[in-house]
Amino acid sequence: MIIDFHTHMFPDKIAKGTIDFLASVCKTNPYTDGTYEGLKKETLASGVDLSVVLPIVTKPSQFESINTFASHYQERPVLSFGSIHPDCENYKEKLLQIKEMGFKGIKLHPDYQGVYFNDIRYKRIISFASELDLIISVHAGADPKCPDDIHCTPFMSAEVIRDTKAPKLVLAHMGGNEQWDEVEKYLVGRQVYFDTGVVLDKMPMEQFLRIVRTHGADRIFFATDSPWGGQKEFLEIIRRMPLADDERKKILGENACKLLGFTSCR
Repeated sequence: MIIDFHTHMFPDKIAKGTIDFLASVCKTNPYTDGTYEGLKKETLASGVDLSVVLPIVTKPSQFESINTFASHYQERPVLSFGSIHPDCENYKEKLLQIKEMGFKGIKLHPDYQGVYFNDIRYKRIISFASELDLIISVHAGADPKCPDDIHCTPFMSAEVIRDTKAPKLVLAHMGGNEQWDEVEKYLVGRQVYFDTGVVLDKMPMEQFLRIVRTHGADRIFFATDSPWGGQKEFLEIIRRMPLADDERKKILGENACKLLGFTSCR
């Protein structure tokens, strides 16, 4: 099973406006139209078996609407996580609600949520989410929204890992977008997973391979950040890399399948 562990989609009525806005911020062209049907089409055409969607609650008032929308997509070829904002009141009740809705994990985005990752509010959310056996996926490193004010640096992540000991923490963009030297300094070898979202065509391959070997191929997930990375294109990059067959299989799906708790990975 090939799993893209980091994708995005939006409700049809806001997809175009959202994609147009984000494309202007990111200064890039999207690979899909941002809808469920667009993501489904790309997933099936690329040969990816499952796309994991990571919604972002950018303000507390969005909690109900975003998680209700996401709850409708819980089977192949698209499986959505939930999300919570660090300013949500009664965060434990909110996380229990996410668990009861059947989500396997949550997405946090410190840049879009306006809170630094080593803030106590995130640590509390991550600790309780871990008690609930939820996966926690986090945007890490630079983001086009605020490139000069990074809200989740590798140094911050190391502090969170130390304080929460979260067993299912996933740092997107190979641990810290455009901060891979710091990733190697502070995070490689720690109990944390990385995904390859939107970095495979810009991260130096030598450094990518070094991190895979020193951190462990069993802690890396294939991801595109679709619609900002192409699934077909990123699969080709992984397939061309001088990885061992077992490393490639782990990255492309075996690791994610195991973390998601699937009984079958075919």
